[in-house]
Amino acid sequence: MLKTRISLVALAMIAATQAQANDQADSKGFLEDSHANILLRNAYINRDKKHGKNDQSEWGQAFIGKFSSGFTQGTVGVGVDAFGLYALRLDGGKGRNGAAGVDFFKPSDTAPTNSPHNLARGGAAIKFRVSNTVLKYGDMMPELPVLQYDDSRLLPESYTGTFITSKEIEGLELNAGHFTEEARKSAEGRDSGHLKSIDVFGGSYKFTKNFTASAYTSNIEDVMKKHYLGMNYVFPIAVDQSLTLDFNGYKSDINSKYVQKAELTGDENTIWSLAATYAFGPHSVTLAHQRSTGSTGYNYGWYQDRGGVGDGGSTIYLANSYWSDFNAEDERSWQLAYGLDFGAFGVPGLTYKIAYVAGDNINTHGFGEGKEREIFNQLRYVVQDGPAKDLSVKLRGSWVRTNNAVQQNGYFDDGNEVRVFVEYPISIF
Repeated sequence: MLKTRISLVALAMIAATQAQANDQADSKGFLEDSHANILLRNAYINRDKKHGKNDQSEWGQAFIGKFSSGFTQGTVGVGVDAFGLYALRLDGGKGRNGAAGVDFFKPSDTAPTNSPHNLARGGAAIKFRVSNTVLKYGDMMPELPVLQYDDSRLLPESYTGTFITSKEIEGLELNAGHFTEEARKSAEGRDSGHLKSIDVFGGSYKFTKNFTASAYTSNIEDVMKKHYLGMNYVFPIAVDQSLTLDFNGYKSDINSKYVQKAELTGDENTIWSLAATYAFGPHSVTLAHQRSTGSTGYNYGWYQDRGGVGDGGSTIYLANSYWSDFNAEDERSWQLAYGLDFGAFGVPGLTYKIAYVAGDNINTHGFGEGKEREIFNQLRYVVQDGPAKDLSVKLRGSWVRTNNAVQQNGYFDDGNEVRVFVEYPISIF
């Protein structure tokens, strides 16, 4: 029945009024439009936990290879996308490896402090294109507000299923998908996350050059139904000045069985954030507010065999998400951030961001009002030319502090986090 619904959605997309050029008519061929690249990623994360909790630390080297073919010529174009992933453990953190927050290498179920020294995974998807509509089946890395794979660790997550993207109408993108397997970023196997199924549907529309809105919904089997609304408006003030308003919001209706399994305090949550960024020359200043309401906090990501949601570790399009997500039950948080592009001072490719986020009104269920705060810093440099062109180095630090009510409730704890990522993309063809 679900496959039938997806087929009907595909037909509706293809039948839409074609108001822009036909991509398939311009196809150059399977090999002629093919691309392959390898990303070398060296990643290190260290979390210094306070109040007696175990520290977390891992270091590894990843090789992320991706191939994307063009489409064969004709009314229906056929192509293939594939990826191959390999990770080598350089330092397991002397017993601090495998923790949930870092998750470079999944620890052994029988020996929780032991992780594999390397892991490899691969996947491929066949794709079909008619006009400006593409149907994929196989392994892929979806990027939607309600299903966003996590690429913030050593290796990325991936999903297996059917996915349709249509751009038949200029400015409008529609998406529909049905996924039945999730590959954990720290383990081998196509369904190492033990996903049941996720259905996603929605789209985005560019109303004007400066205003874009999107709406998506997902149905995660036996877990929850999640709905998303996003709006972004850029108001140009002068040649080098602009004001950007960015709204993101989620509403989650949680299955009663999952409430018991995950030991949640309730079965529904609404969370939203509104950020205003004033950019002037190389500077940017952001002021944001985020608010969570309902009978539990906002739940996303992790893996279903571990009691998680399974919709991707980056499915949180909210302004105040750094180390802490500031997504607890009834939490209100405010952010003030500053960014600087050093290109204006003779160092192109160097950028810096600092943010301060404070949250309060957390419902700790008997321990008093919960409060937390975080200072986030990130320095990033991308080599602009020469043999090492596009090599990037990212240094990130976060300091989180909470009050006694939050610590006793178990929502979060004090800690200092350091991340060092060095990435070098290599284009093969």
